[in-house]
Amino acid sequence: MRRADDLISAASNRYRITVQVANRAKRRRFEDFDAVEDPMMKPVMRAIIEMSDELTQPEIIGE
Repeated sequence: MRRADDLISAASNRYRITVQVANRAKRRRFEDFDAVEDPMMKPVMRAIIEMSDELTQPEIIGE
């Protein structure tokens, strides 16, 4: 919940960040359909965690 709040507060447009999270979650759901890393974590939660990590640790994005 805190990560989602941080992500929304860092965004300039709440609608746009919500759509970006939804699109990433949808993409990840189909890419990792057979993933065994954590089947209990929902795609939306995984997308929020990834995007908040990208905000706080920009070096993980790379070039």
